[in-house]
Amino acid sequence: MSDELIPETPEAEEAEPIKQRKNGLYPGVSDELAESMKSGWADTELRDLAPIPQAAETAARRAALSARFPGERIVVPAGNLKVRSNDTDYPFRASVEYAYLTGNQTEDGVLVLEPVAAGGHTATLYLLPRSDRENGEFWLSGQGELWVGRRHSLTEAEQVYGLPVSDVRALPDALREATGPVRVVRAYDAGVEAALTDKVTAERDEELRVFLSEARLVKDGFEVAELQKAVDSTVRGFEDVVRVLDKAEATSERYIEGTFFLRARVEGNDVGYGTIAAAGAHACTLHWVRNDGPVRSGDLLLLDAGVETHTYYTADVTRTLPVNGRFSEVQRRVYDAVYDAQEAGIAAVRPGAKYRDFHDAAQRVLTERLVEWGLVEGPVERVLELGLQRRWTLHGTGHMLGMDVHDCAAARVESYVDGTLEAGMVLTVEPGLYFQADDLTVPEEYRGIGVRIEDDILVTEESNRNLSDGLPRQADEVESWMASLKS
Repeated sequence: MSDELIPETPEAEEAEPIKQRKNGLYPGVSDELAESMKSGWADTELRDLAPIPQAAETAARRAALSARFPGERIVVPAGNLKVRSNDTDYPFRASVEYAYLTGNQTEDGVLVLEPVAAGGHTATLYLLPRSDRENGEFWLSGQGELWVGRRHSLTEAEQVYGLPVSDVRALPDALREATGPVRVVRAYDAGVEAALTDKVTAERDEELRVFLSEARLVKDGFEVAELQKAVDSTVRGFEDVVRVLDKAEATSERYIEGTFFLRARVEGNDVGYGTIAAAGAHACTLHWVRNDGPVRSGDLLLLDAGVETHTYYTADVTRTLPVNGRFSEVQRRVYDAVYDAQEAGIAAVRPGAKYRDFHDAAQRVLTERLVEWGLVEGPVERVLELGLQRRWTLHGTGHMLGMDVHDCAAARVESYVDGTLEAGMVLTVEPGLYFQADDLTVPEEYRGIGVRIEDDILVTEESNRNLSDGLPRQADEVESWMASLKS
């Protein structure tokens, strides 16, 4: 990585000359070089650009937001780059609220809905323009075009996103001068919040955040198609992993993580969350993301992973696979119990059902097996009432899925877990049983076995559709599938 320059904020670049890196090899820029760099460049303005595929959907989402908060200014930032170490940044991911409403994914962007007297709002997207060639920003700034790539011009962005676009560097002053009620999505852009510090309240801003979270509970057609795309890539990623299990045995769980990540980066934007590649007893740790343990024949591998599309929609799929391709008797016993629980949970997903129904159905099946195996004293109703099964089931049976892996997290309880399922909702169904390696309350043969099966389920008008049914779930089918990929 070249080390000549340091990033500068747009505000600093306008106020003072662009600084050189402290320990850069060049002491400065001669007047002759500066003048040379200003000219001799071809016109690269892009014309007749097509709008993003979801332009109609983002416009409809903004209209719904406008209708919910009439007469109020709404400010939704994308967020800023975050430093990883010294002068290197984390890969940027725009805030979900911003990306949902605009389709744009660039740092420092801000969507502003200005109320108009006749009703409704005028939406403006505030972005950084192309880096300046006159002051040398494009080649001297660490965020300049020759360092990190070309940004759209503001005119290009208007064509792509389908709404007016202005220079974001002028926005803080405009916000400071704004009058009337304002709401902002917090925690993404400290500069924007500082400009609005005397105009907003935590309570009003929380209402905005909750509304935007609940707006995503029911997915539109574009979102469902993107989720299916994410799932399809994820299925291929799981196939990739099965084909290289011998290499994982020779190395570690990280070979599995890296194999899946390759698929995610080739076909999507990234992984939607940290891949859980948990072999052996690590499968009993729900969010095992260290992925630095051994992969041994005879153990189970719990792989919980999802590809994120270029539009930020993520899959979330789990399969528990025998590393050597065959379940042992006790592994199959546990696996079949989880499979039966998942079947019961999926069957409970339908429009009009209570959100909690699929969880309750799956937990009942798991509890029945735990009582049957003598691991907890029945009757089943007593165990469920006291929650005693949770020693081994641990977590809820699913969650909403979308642009966040745990989507719609700010929604009100009455709209989410105490709500009713509707067509267009997408949720995971993911029961599990986890027998910790040091759990002396279970027979030794169970200890260190962890099983979870997770699929992404779309609520349809009549019932449901398993978006991830391209991956086998039943034990015999899993074994046959694995054998076919290794042959």
